[in-house]
Amino acid sequence: MIETAILGISSAFAQEVAVSDLGSTSEVSLVELFINASFIVQMVMVGLLVASVWSWAIIVDKWFLYARTKRQLNRFEKVFWSGQSLEELYRSLSDRSPTGMGALFVSAMREWKRSYERGASSQIGLQTRIDKVLDVSLAREAERLERRLMFLATVGAAAPFVGLFGTVIGIMTSFQAIAGSKSTNLAVVAPGIAEALMATALGLLAAIPATIFYNKLSSDVSKITLRLESFADEFSAILSRQIDEKTGKGG
Repeated sequence: MIETAILGISSAFAQEVAVSDLGSTSEVSLVELFINASFIVQMVMVGLLVASVWSWAIIVDKWFLYARTKRQLNRFEKVFWSGQSLEELYRSLSDRSPTGMGALFVSAMREWKRSYERGASSQIGLQTRIDKVLDVSLAREAERLERRLMFLATVGAAAPFVGLFGTVIGIMTSFQAIAGSKSTNLAVVAPGIAEALMATALGLLAAIPATIFYNKLSSDVSKITLRLESFADEFSAILSRQIDEKTGKGG
């Protein structure tokens, strides 16, 4: 009876240890997966993490930049159409470094004033120069707004394929483990499969937000640029009338 009880206790203890070992091996942390991964897969994971962090930094920066730009456009339009003279508005903005509509306004007014100070004789030439200055300022503002957006597009397009590359390397590691151990036991292939799936997940983690916010931010840039183009056309027409009036008075 005593021997039977001892054998029963030993059997129960052995089962408990086996269950405990199974639980400990099944609960593998992400850090352990990264540490145990091959060097190439580790580099893929690090690259995707860096790309994801940098993408979110760009997204947050552009989100606040576009919100601030829209508020500036609204404030400038309110002041511009309030009836304040162009000379007063120019003097209040010329000493600063304005952006958006303010930059277009200051650049066009500066060219207009310089031309008259030097005694511009050609009305058509002055209007052409003003239009060119507005186009250059508009292109500069669009470039400032679009800066670093292409990184989001690149991450959105390339990150899934980079993750797939890590997945292929992980699966190759699993097959090498099977060939080395001559066993198809799950414990042999699990690490390679796990790191392969982790690389895929990181690729999607970087690509999905980058793609979504690239489309959203690009739409915001298009709307802001359209407002700037409309203001440039309107202000060019205003200056054209001013040129006609001055030319008529001069004649």
